[in-house]
Amino acid sequence: MPTLDVLDHPFREQFEVFLDEHRRVLAECLEGLTEEQARRSLVPSRTTLLGLVKHVTFVEKVWFDEAVTCRPRAEIGIPDTPDESFILDDGDTIASVLQAHREACEASRKAASKLGLDDLLHGNRRGPLPLRWVYLHMLRELAQHGGHADILREQILSA
Repeated sequence: MPTLDVLDHPFREQFEVFLDEHRRVLAECLEGLTEEQARRSLVPSRTTLLGLVKHVTFVEKVWFDEAVTCRPRAEIGIPDTPDESFILDDGDTIASVLQAHREACEASRKAASKLGLDDLLHGNRRGPLPLRWVYLHMLRELAQHGGHADILREQILSA
């Protein structure tokens, strides 16, 4: 659903539509690329297009699994730090990373659907935070990385 279509809808629905738009943009950054292009490193950090999508998958799990369920990261199967979440394994492909991203986003939607915007999530390392804050943080995170992805993709396609 386009974001303008929810202009007069409740905040909860607005948050969810904006989140889904940013999730989609990040997934689409890999469309039409080769495996080499998706893994291409253009900056000194570990940031690659494939790594960005792998990282936002990690972020989904931090905020909608760890924070909601209070399960430790090792049990969830995610790295301990955000920086580690950019590391690509030999088995990471565009298809496998996109599949993991789709599954994480669906799990996030399901976990959040049981909660109200003011419900506190107790599993984050910062302490209890309301779902409203988590939605805002996720929007910031996804928008920031969507911008990174736009720039990297432009560089890759113009090379």
